Amino acid sequence: MEDFLKREYSLAKPYRGLGFSSSSQWDLMGTAMVTPDHVRLTPDLQSRQGAVWSRIPFFLRDWELKVHFKIHGLGKKNLNGDGLAIWLTKDRMQNGPVFGNMNQFVGLGIFVDTYPNADKSHDKTQPGTQRAFPYISVMLGNGTLSYDHDRDGRPTELGGCTAMARNAIYDTFLLVRYSKNRLMLMVDVDGKQEWKHCADITGVRLPTGYFFGASSATGDLSDNHDIISMKLYQLTVEKTPEEEEEEEEVTIPRVDNMEQFQVDVQEEGMSGVQFFFTLVFSILGLGVLAVVGLILYGRWKENRRKRFY
Repeated sequence: MEDFLKREYSLAKPYRGLGFSSSSQWDLMGTAMVTPDHVRLTPDLQSRQGAVWSRIPFFLRDWELKVHFKIHGLGKKNLNGDGLAIWLTKDRMQNGPVFGNMNQFVGLGIFVDTYPNADKSHDKTQPGTQRAFPYISVMLGNGTLSYDHDRDGRPTELGGCTAMARNAIYDTFLLVRYSKNRLMLMVDVDGKQEWKHCADITGVRLPTGYFFGASSATGDLSDNHDIISMKLYQLTVEKTPEEEEEEEEVTIPRVDNMEQFQVDVQEEGMSGVQFFFTLVFSILGLGVLAVVGLILYGRWKENRRKRFY
């Protein structure tokens, strides 16, 4: 498998393609600001939202995104928040409650969540409810699914892992690879310069024409959330004729064989109102036919009478 850096979809120093000019390839939103070393989505202050979004719709089918990020602040462990998100979505530049982006989004979201909302409310005696934070998770949105912030997105999570990425002494990276309808997420946060498996989901169907972005939000708790680079690589992948045929045009994101992405198509029954109007118009139609029939019958009788006289 070979890869090629696609600069038009990448964000890296010295951030020349970022700004408000007509030639820029990336837009800033909210509190996001550019420095020589990073794009700061939110500062270590309460109630901030910021984002950076690509202007260019994305049409590659096999790709890899390497994100170099940094989350750091003065707050003690579990007294910081909220995290950042990496996006590939249909809509761009939308404020909202999901790490600074809209809820019920359409597309892919990768969440680096630094605050354990769910573990504050779950029964500590129940096994399996606890997880260590920061936690990185994957969600695919189809426009109807909602990210449940109070439960750290668990109801819609496709996969994830713990990654000690906050206030790390090493550079922190995540890697998203999408090829042959398989989505893989890997992390490198402990300075070993090797990728650690985080999530692997097969049967993922992603439409093309979406936009890359990164966003962040702080609430009562805060942190600095920085993007140092987002580098997009096109993958050259050999595919069998069967795999080529399998690459159907997708209009709504979905995961094969997952119930929450199945849309039931039912034969439309007739509602009460529809039945009433159908009945009324049927009666009216029959009435009109009866009147026309009577008129024609009367004329026929009259013509016949004239013939005899």
